[in-house]
Amino acid sequence: MGWYDFDWVDAFTDRAFGGNGCAVVHGGAALPEDVCKAYVRETSLVECTFTEPSDIADIRVRYFLASREIPFAGHPTIATVAALRSRGLVQGDHLTLETGAGIVAIQLNGDEIEMTQVAPQFGAHVPAELVAATVDLPVDAIISPPQFVSTGLPFCITVLRDHAALRAARLVEEPLREVAKSAGHSGSDMAEPFLVTLQGATERGDTFSRLLMAPPNPAEDPFTGSATGAMAAYLWKYGLMNKDSFTAEQGHDMGRPGQATVTRVGPPKAMTGIKVAGRGHILMRGQVDLPEAGL
Repeated sequence: MGWYDFDWVDAFTDRAFGGNGCAVVHGGAALPEDVCKAYVRETSLVECTFTEPSDIADIRVRYFLASREIPFAGHPTIATVAALRSRGLVQGDHLTLETGAGIVAIQLNGDEIEMTQVAPQFGAHVPAELVAATVDLPVDAIISPPQFVSTGLPFCITVLRDHAALRAARLVEEPLREVAKSAGHSGSDMAEPFLVTLQGATERGDTFSRLLMAPPNPAEDPFTGSATGAMAAYLWKYGLMNKDSFTAEQGHDMGRPGQATVTRVGPPKAMTGIKVAGRGHILMRGQVDLPEAGL
């Protein structure tokens, strides 16, 4: 067993209990995978991060769900940088993170943390009928062909006609497995459609999104930074967003409102990256005693 410092951070918000929470375990990246997953389950959060020094970047970050390790995640990146900065571990206004998806560049603009996600990769299209069945909506609620897009982590981007459809969505696990197969996934994990409407939750917003999740994860993600980057790339590629930079909103109906500023790098048909920026609020900090030899 060993004691590790941790920070619990609400990301994509500047207040307590907004946005999406993430626990950042400092120096814990060498912990066994089963311990990291168990820690996520113990917190009841969607994701947690574990850090250590890096030979190729300023710091290495590992990202875990309750079920497995993933190469990258958006709100945990914002949370990790906010935690590092709050402890005086960030020098200057720029740093780099070593992640499973590659090197992620971070720019600090006052209280705002901006990450540059990798160039989007556009994957398999998924039949609208299958996605509609997965979220228990009529097919005509979907107004653009669903497609897997990744800016570090793949999501099935699904554009809905209005807020009513967004709020009516309910995850159905049997067709979700078929969506996963269409993307070459062995299970349903990370195949959940990322649902977006072209109208913000507030007057400030340009989009409003939801991500419903399958067990053992919580039922819904309050704010999904990696999916927000993928969603933005989809909207720009298919001419559904006419701004070069816009405000994405998520979590408002959960009582956890979050906002991100999303900016395109490069032209719509040849994007070289997607910038996603937000704030982080340190909610609590302390120490956790974790088994270093596995469970």
